[in-house]
Amino acid sequence: MATVIKFKDDLNTSALRNLEQKQEIFLDCEATGLKINRDRLSLVTIFDGDKTCFIIQPSKEYHCPNLVSLLANNKISKCAHYMRFDAAFLSYFLRCEIKGEITCTKVMSKIARGNSSHSLRDLIFEFAGKKIDKKLGTNTDWSKDLETFSESEVNYCINDVLFLPKIKLALTKILKREKGRFDLYKQTIQWLPVRVKLDSNGFEDMDVWSHS
Repeated sequence: MATVIKFKDDLNTSALRNLEQKQEIFLDCEATGLKINRDRLSLVTIFDGDKTCFIIQPSKEYHCPNLVSLLANNKISKCAHYMRFDAAFLSYFLRCEIKGEITCTKVMSKIARGNSSHSLRDLIFEFAGKKIDKKLGTNTDWSKDLETFSESEVNYCINDVLFLPKIKLALTKILKREKGRFDLYKQTIQWLPVRVKLDSNGFEDMDVWSHS
């Protein structure tokens, strides 16, 4: 189990410096809902890929200069499951652009595995051999005081990032095994920043490529 460090308002300077030494970080967001213009960003969880998870509860004004500095560092790769959501909420509320190489394990799974299940819960079970309970995701007030979180709620947060390195590695092997799919994934993920901008501008429910 990873060490968990909690921060209110923003990462401290020491944590930022430690994370800046990493080539890649693994992240996840909790929010009050799925609509950018209606809901709010509640938590950001970051795994350093080694032994430490950071749970950050942004300030009410979303003034988080250290967290923004980390996200905007183009030397550090960022990986998430359903990065479309995480990047959209982070960009919108923290007023920053997510830079560096981007990985989305949900998109990887869809291109690698076709009709298989692409939920994080199922990917964790398949590639890490661990069953997790996702019910807390919709039954928890993630905007309550960070110090009041139960052990189960903290574990829920870190489970969303802790297994991403194994999942990414396994899916990369499948993509490279299946002819042309790794290149297709790389081309697809490059479009993510545009998809995020569409979401932020009210086009989240529209397929702009459809005929209708």
